Amino acid sequence: MHVLPYLVAAWVFLAGAYGLATSRNLIHAVGCLSVCQAATYVLLLAVGYRDGATAPVFSDVAPGTRPVVDPVVQALALTDVVVGATVTALLLALVVQVAKRHGTVDPDELTELRG
Repeated sequence: MHVLPYLVAAWVFLAGAYGLATSRNLIHAVGCLSVCQAATYVLLLAVGYRDGATAPVFSDVAPGTRPVVDPVVQALALTDVVVGATVTALLLALVVQVAKRHGTVDPDELTELRG
């Protein structure tokens, strides 16, 4: 098993986390959160990859003759994409509402939100 996809997933996640921690703009923070989410796509693809495997469709091959990939991991990756897009859209809608109400997207200038 190769370790490169796992290192790429960790690097993408850390790049997004660094951008999220140093962000001075709410739109930039949402984008960095999406980059962190993209690391999970790479991780799921790395977990589900099998060398020399085919799609799990048994119409032309007898079961057990060739290795197949796990379809559950593919379904999880697709679900992850849909959930990531939904969360990003919701967060961007919230940023638009904050910008309308407070006139800024800088988190430091949002003093009315402090307790």
